[in-house]
Amino acid sequence: MSTNIYGIGLSGLAAAQAGLLTAGHNIANVNTPGYNRQEALFAARPGLFTGSGYMGQGVDVTTVQRIYSSFAAQRTLQSQAASTAVDAQSSSLSQLDDLFGDGTSGLNVSLDAFFASVNTVAGNAADTPSRQQLLSSAQSLVSRLQSYAQQIDTLRNGVNQQISSTIDSVNGYARQVASLNQRIATLTANGTSKDLPNDLLDQRDQLVSQINAQIGVTPVVQDDGTFNLFLANGQALVTGSAAHALVAVRADDNPQNVDIGLDIGSGVIHFRSSDLAGGALSGLLAYRDTTLAAAQNQFGRVAIVLGDAFNAQHKLGVDLNGNAGGDFFTVAAPDVQPATGNTGSAVVGAVIADAGALTASDYTLRYDGSNYTVTRESDGTVTSYASMPQTIDGVTISIASGAMAAGDRFRIAPTRNGAADIGVAITDPARVAAAAPVTTSATATNVGTASLANAAVSSGYPAAPLAAPVTLTYASGTNTLSGFPAVPVTLTVNGVGTTYPAATPVPFTAGATLAFGNMSFTLQGTPANGDTFTIAKNTGGTGDNRNAALLSALAGATLVGGTASLDAAYGQIVARVGTDTSQANIESTAQAAILSQAQSAQQSISGVNLDEEAANLQRFQQAYQASSKVMQVAGVMFNSVLDIIASATA
Repeated sequence: MSTNIYGIGLSGLAAAQAGLLTAGHNIANVNTPGYNRQEALFAARPGLFTGSGYMGQGVDVTTVQRIYSSFAAQRTLQSQAASTAVDAQSSSLSQLDDLFGDGTSGLNVSLDAFFASVNTVAGNAADTPSRQQLLSSAQSLVSRLQSYAQQIDTLRNGVNQQISSTIDSVNGYARQVASLNQRIATLTANGTSKDLPNDLLDQRDQLVSQINAQIGVTPVVQDDGTFNLFLANGQALVTGSAAHALVAVRADDNPQNVDIGLDIGSGVIHFRSSDLAGGALSGLLAYRDTTLAAAQNQFGRVAIVLGDAFNAQHKLGVDLNGNAGGDFFTVAAPDVQPATGNTGSAVVGAVIADAGALTASDYTLRYDGSNYTVTRESDGTVTSYASMPQTIDGVTISIASGAMAAGDRFRIAPTRNGAADIGVAITDPARVAAAAPVTTSATATNVGTASLANAAVSSGYPAAPLAAPVTLTYASGTNTLSGFPAVPVTLTVNGVGTTYPAATPVPFTAGATLAFGNMSFTLQGTPANGDTFTIAKNTGGTGDNRNAALLSALAGATLVGGTASLDAAYGQIVARVGTDTSQANIESTAQAAILSQAQSAQQSISGVNLDEEAANLQRFQQAYQASSKVMQVAGVMFNSVLDIIASATA
């Protein structure tokens, strides 16, 4: 009996010691990231049958388990991935918002200064200093546009660098997870299913959390205790003891961007932004490929529309030398990038046919072997065509040479480089075309008060009719003007236009608009029979400000998409960036709260509570002391037996 009591006491000592060690281990790791509280589990030894029934044999330490909830851990991972994604997006958006949010040096300030210089020229068209100031303001405006473009590129490059460095970190963590998988599998195989290397499991979970913060993953537990880590698109990052490396690759249709790929040994799988869900990488890609790309395209569209509209009107004027105006700005051409996997020989060309119809979207041209499809990336609209060229949203797309093979694709960015590539095309103040190209005059001997006023030209001028001056003669008997060149003439009265065949007399109606050969005039006054009027080319633009006034009017014209002025379009960019930033900040705060709740719930299950562990120390200390007393009693009883035996043999 004393031997049994001794064994029972010894088992109690071992159990109490295990409890003390476990509580002490918990206390020591209270601040260890990723640590899960551990607990020693005990089981009574099977009783020994005696004539008086089963007698207890003490206690065994069955295992030390970690207090772990897979549900709480998975919920925390999901919340963490969502939180870090929106945090990365919010931080990046704040930088873009700072760029566009400066009201004292924004593009609108440069636009206002530029058009103020145009107004100055309109007020004194012959003044050379005013013309020089216009060119200086134009250069300042161009420099501002290019500066914005450069800063956007800097932000883009910063995101690309973050992506590359984050990929390196993820790969390092993934290799450590794979190594721990191998160690855990080995140790688990040498023990029983309930004996697990808890501290290694915690280390692995912490590494998974660090990976998840960068790129959302889902761990799947295998029978041997290892984790397989899967990305949102189903690709495996870690399988058992093997880690697959993420790689930073140049986007196959946009060399400005770094994309994420997965090296599977036989090749690299390229990921799209939609292939990732959660983690900082997901937030960075979402920011770069949506708000940042849209801001760059919208900003480029403003630059292109400005240059195109100003050029178009400038060409309709005459400079101080009597020459027709040329391009005032140099305007960027659409950017066309072939996919790296193309097998055909096609060279795709794209030109801007109508800047006012431009959107801020990129487009993808695909060929399936029989038809071409163009996808507007901003909203996913797909249009199919049997042949090329085609004009879509103001951009004419054509096959410049060669032929596309089935599966080939090209990415077309009409406005991406608009701000970066704009420039001032002229340097000579005399070449500013402030004057209108046509003049009208009433013959000095006219008796009536009529005149041809408000002479203006439209796109397509100069036209053949003004190869020589045109003289119109009024006949009172028919109330008509005759002498028009051999082109149709349109007379618009109260908004209603009537077209007269070439060489046909046209009625004279005061207040009506007369148009032919891309020219228009307003009929004013009352003519007398035989009065004549001359229309001729303007051979000297000195003092003529009519085209400068039209150039100035472009400031308030709805040039962008037919709905917004240049200032308003820039304001829309600023507003969108500000709204996106505000929404991201709000979502970041909300996701942080959700993550905090998930972590609190997980810690309430698995976290170390120092008060609880202090109570455990006291409990197991008392158990240890009690077990020691049991062993002391067993020793006394054993000595008593020895004394009896000694007395009996004496």
